[in-house]
This record gives sequence, structure tokens and C-alpha cells, in this order.
Amino acid sequence: MTQEQHSLLGLDGDGHTEPPVQLRRPTSATTGKPPGRLDGLRRHQRWLFGLGVVVLLAQMAFAMVTTAVEQSPTIDEPVYAGTAVVYQQQHSLRYNPEHPPLGKLIMGTGLAFADAHLDPAFAGGQTALGRRLLYESGNDPRQLLLSARLPVIVLTLLFGLVVLAFARDLVGPVGGLSALALYAFSPDIIAHGSLATLDVPAAGFLLTSVWLLWRARRRPRLCLPLAGVALGAAVATKMSALPAVPVLLLLVVLSVWYARRTHDLGTRRTARLLALGAAAAVVVALVAVAVVWATYLAVDPRLRWTAPENLPVTRGLRGLVVDWLPFPRPYRDGMLIQFRFENAPWHGFLFGRHYVGSLWYYLPAALLVKTPLGLLALWPAGAVAVVTVPRLRPAALYVLVPTAVLLAAAMNGSRDFGVRYAVFVPMFLAVAAACVVAFRWRWAHVVTAALALFVAVSSLRTYPYYLPYSNEAFGGPSKTHLRLHDSNVDWGQDLGRLADRLRQRYPDEKIWLVYKGSGVPSSYGIDASDPRKVSPKEVHGLLVVSDSSIAKATGRLAALIDSAEPIDEVGHSITIYRRA
Repeated sequence: MTQEQHSLLGLDGDGHTEPPVQLRRPTSATTGKPPGRLDGLRRHQRWLFGLGVVVLLAQMAFAMVTTAVEQSPTIDEPVYAGTAVVYQQQHSLRYNPEHPPLGKLIMGTGLAFADAHLDPAFAGGQTALGRRLLYESGNDPRQLLLSARLPVIVLTLLFGLVVLAFARDLVGPVGGLSALALYAFSPDIIAHGSLATLDVPAAGFLLTSVWLLWRARRRPRLCLPLAGVALGAAVATKMSALPAVPVLLLLVVLSVWYARRTHDLGTRRTARLLALGAAAAVVVALVAVAVVWATYLAVDPRLRWTAPENLPVTRGLRGLVVDWLPFPRPYRDGMLIQFRFENAPWHGFLFGRHYVGSLWYYLPAALLVKTPLGLLALWPAGAVAVVTVPRLRPAALYVLVPTAVLLAAAMNGSRDFGVRYAVFVPMFLAVAAACVVAFRWRWAHVVTAALALFVAVSSLRTYPYYLPYSNEAFGGPSKTHLRLHDSNVDWGQDLGRLADRLRQRYPDEKIWLVYKGSGVPSSYGIDASDPRKVSPKEVHGLLVVSDSSIAKATGRLAALIDSAEPIDEVGHSITIYRRA
């Protein structure tokens, strides 16, 4: 075949298919416009694109930082912050072994500048550790918590650039900006990206790995090792990333196949490509394993470890996985602790029903409530575009399949605590939703822009109460507590706001408090008693109850709530009653 025939078929000199979107740049001869005007137009478009990126990320940063400043610690944050300080000061792995170290090491980059004080002789549990660090060691809890949250905020913004780049690779600059807008205005990403927790970092690292695998179809030598690093970072942040590992390793084989395929594939050539892809998958897996080991060694180069007491004995497939995973012993023991959590009888709450155990449809139902209506329209439309538009079909395996596998794994969990367990969904599907612009439909861009604007308006209206967000079809954030609980609504984040409200509107009144969170009320100036520890006849004045506690109220607390009148609410997560 001649060079001219290769060019006509879209093949390069080695027989590799070139992407059909790589067209010749317009010139003055093809457009009839002067060269200077064309260059000026391109510069203008680049300037508008850059401005759009800056504006979207700036508003997201503003939303996350201001939210982080105002919110008191959520339930998990003091444990992570305390563990991060122990990592830095004592190089010990003894706390929070159920989660790998990387996410807490990231938080530690901010805490390193906070001059945190912690008694090295402290030997309590991890919940007591967080309380000791924030409230009992002379530290400023607000400053310390913000220092732990800021690195996660920065990381969340960087993942926005990954979303932008991924969608731009698929459908160009307009699609990239659309995906970034959907990401930057997602209430769930803003809510959990502004906290010192692990959900957004783990999901973002997985998305980064998938994007790099997509790019490896063009530049495998550069992108495959980087994909291994990102995959290792996800697994070293949260163990819930493990179900994605087999899927991503298969994508490695697929990317190598695409990068090295030729026009004429015989049996021998096919076998060689499969062997090359398998070898590349092994390399990516080894890089990921090395990253996991590196995070543990970064905490303690000697890897000193004493297994916690009462580790469950796990047999069957789970036991084999724990025994054969090439990870440090602390990681594998942490998996055993997670299995123990999975076997515990947790309480759930969905659409007003309080139950024990888990519901397989909990996460899809919670996502339906807590996802902006514009996204609920764009997600399936984008998935259809990825599957039906010929040039986008290969991306379905990279965008849709990992999302489906991770969601199926999360739905199989026993803890119906919130959509944070599926925060990867708005990340991956922001990329898919942007693919709507690939439809050859004259109104596709207009409809996409209108729905994205609807998402933005819905998100801006809930500011700064992103954790209790629900869409307009379910009544907005003030009604979320009627349908969901825990980190969907009330994760302890409004203790500081409650203190301000009581001081401003209800000074000198008797306070009875049932608070679900990790904050210490007295540290915020709240002098309150627990109404569950006295006779109901003694409970008069203000009864203040976290909405998660209301959702699960039984016995004495339920009777107290039924006999009181709701008069106020704080942050859509705490209700104030008056009891005569």
C-alpha cells in the first residue's frame, strides 16, 4: 500500500488508525479570511475558554472554602485529623487502620502548618483522639479543621481539571467546559470536597486513572505508568476503590490494543497484542501496589504494626483476597475491620422509613433525591450519546463501565449512610453528560446549556447548605430530613451555627440537646443537658435535636419530640422545639 493510500484510509506510516477528528487547521485559502483575522479568532476563543475555566473553578473554590470555614467538624473528620497528626509526630499506624494512609497524609500537608499540639502519651481510641486534638490540647479547633480541609479542597479543584480534560478529549472545548460546569456546581461534590474526608479523593484518583488510560490509547509509554500511580493513590486512600481494579486492568489491555493495532490483524499478531496488553496490565498493577506500600512506608519506614484485638476471622473468597493481596499487613488487617463493619446491623432511613440493615436500592433512591434535576436529565442523555455516537462508543468502556461496577459494589454494602459512598457518580457522569453536544441535533448545545444553567441555579440556591441539598422535586434542602439522614443531611456540621442561633434568638433559656456529631457543644458556648437522662416531666424550654436523631427516634426521645412544638431550624440539619 502506498503512502497516498495510507493517507486516504486514515492510517499512519505504521498502519495505525489516526483519529478522524484530527483535521487540517483552517487557512486563509480554505476560509477566504485573512491569516491575521484567523489567528485573532483562535486567540479570542482560547481566551474565552480559559476565562470560563477560571470562573467555574473560582466559584467552586469560593463555595468550598466558605463552607469549610463555617462548618463544625463532621463525624469522621476529627478521627482523620487526629490520625494525620499522629502520622506526622509519632510515625505510628495504630489509628484508623480501616482506611489506608494516603488521604490522611494529604490532610497532613495542611496540618503541618497548623502547629498542632498532641500529648504523645495519649493512648485512647481514635474517637477520643480526635476530641483530644481539637478540644483538649489547647489547639484552635476551627483553624486546625480548616488546615485539614484545605488540601482536600485543592485536590477537588484539580480533579475538576481532569473532568475538563477528559471531556475535552472526547467532544472538544465546548464539551469540556460543559463537563466542568456540571462538576463545579454539583452539590454533593462541593459538600464532600470541602471536608477532610476520603470519599472525594478516592473517587477523583479513580477518575484520573481512567482518563490516563483513555489517553494511553495514543501515548501508552507515558500514560500507563501515570495511570498506575493514580490507581494506587485511589486504593491507598480508600478500600472501596478495590472493585474498580480488575476493570481498570482490563482497560489497560484495551488501551494497548488500540495503541498497537494495525490494519491487518492475523492470529499471531492478535496473540502478541494480547500478551503485550497483559504485560502492561501487570506493570500498571505493580506500580499501583508500589504506591500503596510507599504510603505506609511514608508513615513508618520500619512498618511497625500490632494487629488490633478481636479481628474477625474471614473465610471463603474474602479470606483468600485478604491473604493473597500484595499489600502491607496493616492494609489487610484494615480490610478485616471493614468486613466486620459490613457484618454489623446498621440503621438506615429512607423516605420516612427507619429500618435495620440495608436496602439494595438505597443509593439510587438517595441519588434521585440529592442530584439536581438538570443532571438527572443530562446523565442518561450523555450515556445514550456515548453509546450511540460512533466515534464515542469506545469511551463507554472507560466512562460508563467503571461507574456501573463501582455503583453495584456500593449498593451491595451494608451502610446506608449517604450518597458520599457514590460520589464517583457525579464525577464520571459529568464527563458522560458533556457528550450530549456530540449529537447532530441543532438544539443540542442550547439544551445542554439550559440544563447546565438549571444545575447552577439549583446549586447556588442551596449555598452554603450543601450537605442537606435535595432537588426541587423533593422540596429542596429544608425537606431532605424527611427522606434521608446521616451524611445526606446532618453529619454534625452545624454545631457552630446552632451556638450563634441560640445566642442571638434564645439567650438565657434552658437548653436540652440531642446532638449527633463529633463537636463538643461546650466548646461553642452551648450549655445544654441531655433530655434522655432525666424524667420527661423535667424537660421544659428548648429541645434541640439533630435531624438524624429525629429520623431514628424511639422511646423517650420520640415521646419528647411528639409533645413539643417545632419553632426553628438551623442549617436544615437541626430542629429546635419548645416544650412547655
